[in-house]
Amino acid sequence: MSHVVKKRKLDKTRQDRLYFDSYTDVTIHEEMIADHVRTNTYRMAILRNSESIRGKVVLDVGAGTGVLSMFCIQAGAKKVYAVEACSIAEQAVKIVKQNNMEDKIEVIRGTVETVDLPEMVEVIVSEWMGYALLHESMLNSVLYARDKWLKPGGMILPSKAELYIAPISDPVVEDRLHFWYTVKDQYGVDMSCMSDFARRCIMNSDITVNSVTVEDVLSHPARFAELDLYSVTVEELRLVKGKFRCESFGSAAVNAFCVYFTVTFPCPDKPQALVLSTSPFKPETHWKQAVLYLDAPVDVVQDTVVTGEISMFPSEESARHICVHVDYTIGEQKRQSKTFSIPDWSSEAQS
Repeated sequence: MSHVVKKRKLDKTRQDRLYFDSYTDVTIHEEMIADHVRTNTYRMAILRNSESIRGKVVLDVGAGTGVLSMFCIQAGAKKVYAVEACSIAEQAVKIVKQNNMEDKIEVIRGTVETVDLPEMVEVIVSEWMGYALLHESMLNSVLYARDKWLKPGGMILPSKAELYIAPISDPVVEDRLHFWYTVKDQYGVDMSCMSDFARRCIMNSDITVNSVTVEDVLSHPARFAELDLYSVTVEELRLVKGKFRCESFGSAAVNAFCVYFTVTFPCPDKPQALVLSTSPFKPETHWKQAVLYLDAPVDVVQDTVVTGEISMFPSEESARHICVHVDYTIGEQKRQSKTFSIPDWSSEAQS
């Protein structure tokens, strides 16, 4: 629910502290490493690039527990600088030592923008992606590292990111809205007037992170943006946008859009690159999907065209938070607009 309260813009130091503090607990690291799609895809990508990593110096940006750094040593890296700003770096030191890699992995506590490496690197590896790809905006740090520490011709893993959108029908929302019409049958009290209030509360302007099932996706997803990590600039990340066009599979009620991302790792000796996908058509990851609820559902039939433009940009309150604006037209309906944001983490308990 939205509150009519003017939000106070957080200064950058407080933004950063809130962000890094969220990574000091074991839960988030357990969730990330237990995400087999995420962790194993990184492992496979690093090992498949062993020819490019062997004997090279690597920078791991936002190293966390250091698992990617250790994959790089397994792939033959000569040296890895594991840069980590939060206190989990202390655990990374222990894990590195437990795996007898302390002579090859140097864990450096600090942000990549403030640390001073003793040499340039030939490879940058980072798991920087947030919800809806850009929430938490750690990509800025990767680009800073690229521009300052990567040798010409060096490699970045992953090397490309793509964003997709598709219209969906979330049956849980419809069930929750219909609930108020069932109260009278159960208890003899008519509460159907609550339906409009419930709709405003549920179909609000929050970016909801949720798992979308394949059956609820109403069209082929449309790609609306591509980021080449070798060339994209921090300035370009201030507004990532693109147009989309989808055609409905069949009759349904569109009540939301689903946004997800993929990142691609080059594999020089393989016919196909390795892709880490958060698509609802692929196995679930801890990123799930970003769901953007419309103000009201719109009925579609087979081949109903859904078009629009989607923009992603940093929140005014915190540069690490992402906002999403969607202009869209469904069938013959007039064009609609809605802006979404992820609820403020500084005022909510960690799940």
